[in-house]
Amino acid sequence: MNRQWIYRERPTDKVALTHFEWREAALPVAGPGEVLVRVQMLSVDPSQRIWMAGPSYRPMLVPGTVMACYGVGEVVASKAPGFAPGDRVEGDLGWQDYAALPAQALRKRDPARSIEQLVGALGITGTTAWIGLFEVGRPSPGETVLVSGAAGAVGSIALQAAVLAGCRVVGVAGGAAKCGRLIAMGAHAAVDYKAGALRADLRAACPDGIDLFFDNTAGDVLEAALPSMNVGGRIVCCGAVSVYDQARAPAGPRGVPALLIARRLRMEGFVVLDHAQRLPAAESALARWLDEGRIVAPTHVVQGLAQAPQALLDLLAGLNVGKMMVRVEQPPGA
Repeated sequence: MNRQWIYRERPTDKVALTHFEWREAALPVAGPGEVLVRVQMLSVDPSQRIWMAGPSYRPMLVPGTVMACYGVGEVVASKAPGFAPGDRVEGDLGWQDYAALPAQALRKRDPARSIEQLVGALGITGTTAWIGLFEVGRPSPGETVLVSGAAGAVGSIALQAAVLAGCRVVGVAGGAAKCGRLIAMGAHAAVDYKAGALRADLRAACPDGIDLFFDNTAGDVLEAALPSMNVGGRIVCCGAVSVYDQARAPAGPRGVPALLIARRLRMEGFVVLDHAQRLPAAESALARWLDEGRIVAPTHVVQGLAQAPQALLDLLAGLNVGKMMVRVEQPPGA
């Protein structure tokens, strides 16, 4: 038996539990060149909402198929060279107990590392933060770096990495508790976007302007930050979680392209998979910082495959602190 969550229909507004359907299917079998993986931990990411809305850097999700997501699991059978039972692997495993995938769609991971680290700080989450900051943003010591969504999975790693790069770092998060966590992680200042004076609070937290903005949210925070950008500043567009879960994205932000031209700003989006050649360098740096205690990687672990849809809804509502993931319990009969 293979328990699965099926993506049932495309949302027309906010995603809801009714957009997913629980099914039990036959256990998949690995064909030639394929590997059968028992899924152990699922990554819950805002990008999963983008995949429902339309084609992006991957094809649009098709209703009636297993809900897609990145995950980590254990090989239970292999008909492909280079993979053996017991190997730990990562890939697009989906919301299910077992996945049979071509060997080239999987990547072996270090079994000595905790699965939480492999899904979070040493997975796509951490490498997205590292590559976005250092390959796209290119901070210099002494610069002011602003990070939005800074209490989230990618944002918390980007914030700490910018501190280690010798920058003055300001984080944006929702609520006093999350802002307190940012200070504990090394931020020089924190701005609560829910406090009601976002633009003024950003100016006060960044009196010398913003040189590099690592943006995970877009929307109001991006619009409020643009007037504080310094000449020659860079805006790294990593995510736009504030506008994902709605029928139509709002207009804006105002100030584009006029401010980009006047202040010679560089505004650049990226997808971490386009920087595959830099993943080893990113993973090496992140692993060293974790081992040395120079960064922390908060996790929000939800227990049980049955909770996967609710975990996604909670993530989009901003109820997580750090990396949201779902631990898939041992399936019945395994």
